[in-house]
Amino acid sequence: MSTNSGLTNDDFTLRDEPLKLFSEWLADAKESELNDPTALSLATVDADGMPNVRMVLLKGFDENGFTIYTNFESQKGQELLASKKAAMCFHWKSLRRQVRLRGPVSVVSDEEADAYFETRPRGSRIGAWASKQSRPLESRFALEKSVAEYTAKYPVGAIPRPQYWSGFRLVPVAIEFWHDRKFRLHDRMTFNRQADGSWDKVRLYP
Repeated sequence: MSTNSGLTNDDFTLRDEPLKLFSEWLADAKESELNDPTALSLATVDADGMPNVRMVLLKGFDENGFTIYTNFESQKGQELLASKKAAMCFHWKSLRRQVRLRGPVSVVSDEEADAYFETRPRGSRIGAWASKQSRPLESRFALEKSVAEYTAKYPVGAIPRPQYWSGFRLVPVAIEFWHDRKFRLHDRMTFNRQADGSWDKVRLYP
């Protein structure tokens, strides 16, 4: 485990920079979690205000926000485009830590989406074309047939990014850090972004 893991026993509630703290916790998770340390639950709402949540992978993080990628025609893509708001939750069981955040979302630039798309395995790029994400699928064979058709269409060389496939960036207005303690007397701290970009910190009852 990284040297940052000492934060488990330190009082992280004394920290004043939530993005730096998140970066350190994510680094710990990358050493401690067996699978997908960047996995997060993404919550959205539909046109009726009914919530949806699913697991996705964080593909980018910096002072500008938290980035994921998806098919715009998928359920989550449609809901993100309509509401332009979302919430995320990271749970690192091995570290007994959780981070929740929420805020507005925006679409990343075409240049950024193209650059990320090129880093994906070739099969994943084919899959972005072949899968009509979230829509009814008559059989597994139909999906495999679609994959075969696009594999034949792009047998070698570059595979262009579908226009309906791109990324969303969430800029958090609130970030909450949680760490498990005995007898459910957990440590819990929330940071709320102020109008000037600074963070207001509040310790919460568990």
